Amino acid sequence: MTDLTNQVAIVTGASRGIGRAIATLLAVQGAKVVCVARSEDELLEVAQKTNGLPVVADVCDERDAQLVVSETLSRYGRLDIVVCNAGVGSFNLLENFSAEEWDRMFDVNVKGTFLLCKAALPHLKEQQRGHIIGIASDVSKRTFVHGTAYGASKYAQHAVLDALRKEARPYGIKVSVIYPGLVDTHFNEAKPGGVDKEKTHLQPLDVAQAVRYVLEAPAHVVVDELMLHPVTQEW
Repeated sequence: MTDLTNQVAIVTGASRGIGRAIATLLAVQGAKVVCVARSEDELLEVAQKTNGLPVVADVCDERDAQLVVSETLSRYGRLDIVVCNAGVGSFNLLENFSAEEWDRMFDVNVKGTFLLCKAALPHLKEQQRGHIIGIASDVSKRTFVHGTAYGASKYAQHAVLDALRKEARPYGIKVSVIYPGLVDTHFNEAKPGGVDKEKTHLQPLDVAQAVRYVLEAPAHVVVDELMLHPVTQEW
């Protein structure tokens, strides 16, 4: 089993929800966490809780992606784990989506993953090791009404990471993708919490524990894909 003590991990979308849970759990396991988000107040709170490095950044901006990696290397001198978690979604009939909504989902969900991986890869290749994890969605592999734009962006994110796995393998770099179903978060302006959601939704910690499972696999093992759902969700 891989020991996460003193491993250096970048986690995007770390200010709340799944990203916050991932950053917190990795810190508990002894990792040094670089917490990335646009919301400075919430980000500073998470960084204080995890004793991590806060970096206010927009994953859609190439300069910000480079800044995240350079700040990480400047502080810790190494980079072991990259968790591409930042994501946005909105849902509607195809003809009711605006071009701006479409672009925003592809910018964050796809371009954000691409830019951070691009920024991190030269360092990971040089050290001949590392682990990239993408938090995608179960809709990376299915479609549903009102999900044209979000589903398309998640299919694309899956394709980016799937191809990257093949490119990175010769350099000793692992690439894993986690596909959660319904999760009780602020996603799509939802209000988390409530007894019903405890029964019908995954909790952010469930996804964080899946990340931990993937990262702790023995050095010779890579978990390519991991899908998880609440028992009540029909797949």
